[in-house]
Amino acid sequence: MPRIVLPALVYVAAVFAMAFALGTLRVLLVAPRLGELAAVALEVPVVLCLSWLVAGRVLRRWPLTGRGQRLAMGGLAFVCLMALELIVATGLLGRPLDGVLAAMATLPGLVGLAGQIGFALVPALRGQVRG
Repeated sequence: MPRIVLPALVYVAAVFAMAFALGTLRVLLVAPRLGELAAVALEVPVVLCLSWLVAGRVLRRWPLTGRGQRLAMGGLAFVCLMALELIVATGLLGRPLDGVLAAMATLPGLVGLAGQIGFALVPALRGQVRG
């Protein structure tokens, strides 16, 4: 288990930072023009591509021998991501917790959640990177 902690934290930190910047652009520039669902649908594939690239670099730096370890890394990263999402939404943006959870139950929220689950699966899908 300890082998997965550092790679999971690096993975979530790097992807979260990039996704936070993209999310800011989505909310301020894209969503007002295209609508929330279209904006999220455009953002999710970009974040998943970035996740793929980051996972490759992380797995090169901290090789994990089996798919189970990579899945555990992604699972831990997912838990950290959800915690960061809640902290930003409630602490930074001042949204009530029930409002944050209700937003996840909307269609754009479910598309975003599917992307977050994809983020968690990327390390296992990515496989071991050689060289």
